[in-house]
Amino acid sequence: MMRTRSLDRSRQMYERALKSLVGGVGGNARGPEWGWRPHPVFMARGTGPRLWDVDGNAYIDYLAAYGPMILGHRPPKVIAAVREVMETMGSMLGTGHALELEAAERVVAAVPCYELVRFANTGSEAVQAALRVARTYTGREKILRFEGQFHGMAEVIHWSAKPRLELAGPREAPHPVAGSTGVPKVLGDTLLIRPWNDPEILRRTIAEHGPELAAVITEPVMANCGVIPPRPGYLEELRELTARHGIVLIFDEVKTGFRLARGGAQEYFRIMPDLAVTAKAIAAGFPLAAVGGRKELMEVISLHRVAQSATYHTNPVAMAACTAAMDEIAAPGFYTRLFQTSEALCDGLRRAGAEAGVPITLQGVGPIFQVHFADRPLWEYRDMVQHARADRYTIFWQAMFERGVLFNSHYQECWFVSAVHGETEVAETVAAAREAFAAVRKAGL
Repeated sequence: MMRTRSLDRSRQMYERALKSLVGGVGGNARGPEWGWRPHPVFMARGTGPRLWDVDGNAYIDYLAAYGPMILGHRPPKVIAAVREVMETMGSMLGTGHALELEAAERVVAAVPCYELVRFANTGSEAVQAALRVARTYTGREKILRFEGQFHGMAEVIHWSAKPRLELAGPREAPHPVAGSTGVPKVLGDTLLIRPWNDPEILRRTIAEHGPELAAVITEPVMANCGVIPPRPGYLEELRELTARHGIVLIFDEVKTGFRLARGGAQEYFRIMPDLAVTAKAIAAGFPLAAVGGRKELMEVISLHRVAQSATYHTNPVAMAACTAAMDEIAAPGFYTRLFQTSEALCDGLRRAGAEAGVPITLQGVGPIFQVHFADRPLWEYRDMVQHARADRYTIFWQAMFERGVLFNSHYQECWFVSAVHGETEVAETVAAAREAFAAVRKAGL
């Protein structure tokens, strides 16, 4: 039985927000065009694995603030560390301080490719720095990136993340498609766009363009396009080819970092990139990102050949949150428990879909996954566009939302399982999913 949820206060707040906030929201992904219909929901608080909206409705949260909340909402040790630093150091110093050393040491100890690290406030900033480092180190300008992957909002890389296929051109060599208007077209000339997970096209592209390429940037798991794991051997071949041609391999681990393992996807898959960008889970909900890698690459920053600085970098609040979060994820058994919860949830969702007679392809790696309404595996962006049913996903999402389960409203995004989800949350989620899959079947789409 579907629960009737009042969202009157959310509607009133949205109407009020339209008078001062652009679009009534703090970011485009929170608006009606992203699936929050008929209006966005406004949350009042979060604790552990749950959220409560301003109307008093509770939700099991797999949105996880789009990824950072690996420890759930208001993790006690992180909050205590932040409270202490606010009372003893303040929010900003503008100089070096002990906490930035402690945070850097913990992050370098965790991430396999990190010999040196620089912090930033957002993944977009860190990606931009990684590209500058690669171009400076190699003396080359072009970047190979993959269709359907998202690497932040910087003008130089926000291309072909979710392009319309009629603009994207041929699959084998897509046209660069800017992710926004207002981006100079000339920047597209610095990029090569290719489909992901196709080793034949990868070999051909690097053989032809290797001398021009400063870097190949990739999500080691496509987590901004539903969730698409790498084909067996693909990352290994990517590592071998880039090394052979002197191309910097950059892993964008904004979503996978500290989530698939303490050392991220590079630890999980045992593939060592030259540089990696991490964010989201790095500070358990406080704004922080990092770029790091081999010493010889990162030193182009310390030699002042690459500009990388900002006022809020290494502020004590973010450093305290990072240090506490790194200690939490280093606890024995942390990832074993996280993966066990994720596997139980995914198994339950698969059974619920099968019982309802609704074809789904549930894809993921551990605590990052997506329920695709597709009758086949998805291996690249165009598979997603051509075979995943957005209409069925929307019905499923709305039915789950009505039953108190929250995850990303867009079919090309993902679910995040946190360390504080447990058997109770899994059971409640699967029970809701049985009814939600039945709603999809009833719709007859």
